[in-house]
Amino acid sequence: MNALAANPWTEGWRTIAATTPRPRAILSVSAHWYLPGSRVTANARPPTIHDFGGFPRPLYEVEYPAPGSLELARRVQALLAPAPVVLDESWGLDHGTWSLLVHMVPDASVPVVQLSIDETAPAEEHVQLARRLRPLRDEGVLVLGSGNVVHNLHAYGWGRRAMEPYPWAVRFEARLRALVSAGDLDAIAAYEAAGEDAALSAPTPDHFLPLLYVLALREGDEPVSFPVEGFDGGSISMLAVRVG
Repeated sequence: MNALAANPWTEGWRTIAATTPRPRAILSVSAHWYLPGSRVTANARPPTIHDFGGFPRPLYEVEYPAPGSLELARRVQALLAPAPVVLDESWGLDHGTWSLLVHMVPDASVPVVQLSIDETAPAEEHVQLARRLRPLRDEGVLVLGSGNVVHNLHAYGWGRRAMEPYPWAVRFEARLRALVSAGDLDAIAAYEAAGEDAALSAPTPDHFLPLLYVLALREGDEPVSFPVEGFDGGSISMLAVRVG
């Protein structure tokens, strides 16, 4: 519902965009394109995908008509070689991408390409893949990772009641923030070592892995910041991590 909202989180996303040089294109790694193998969208006009159910009708009426970029899709395919990457026209922009971009680039004027997350690959392999994408930063491409470092819908406080974040969620996020600040990407990729806190905070890898695609692009001691923070429903971290 943040796609339709005006709140501190969405204002934070707008501020990130306003303080970032306008990109030539955006490569989005969304938690919601999680399947075996690697694919990249190659549509000239990627459709807006409403990949959810049970929400108010206005959310299904959102359209985000950003153009695609076959050029960028082929560039991603080349950078990730020899890993096989399929040029895909069956997908489009899912809500992991457009729910952010409706705030960051509201006029949908920047080309957007999505890269899938290979569910068969361990976290360490995702780090290696992501590192191959570093040249994109010098080519004017913004790499956007969309997920949540804490994402447990089973524990989420549905309804309008306010909830304090669960202690395990707070501990896991605090540990993650410390590792990000220390630049310890190996320990971040090994997040399951946090035991029960990790099992509750990231019960499936899909929402955690996009973070690796952002952090793997960091060069040397480049600054990292947390421009958006807070918890929603007690069990979803809204933390944003910005490199550069």
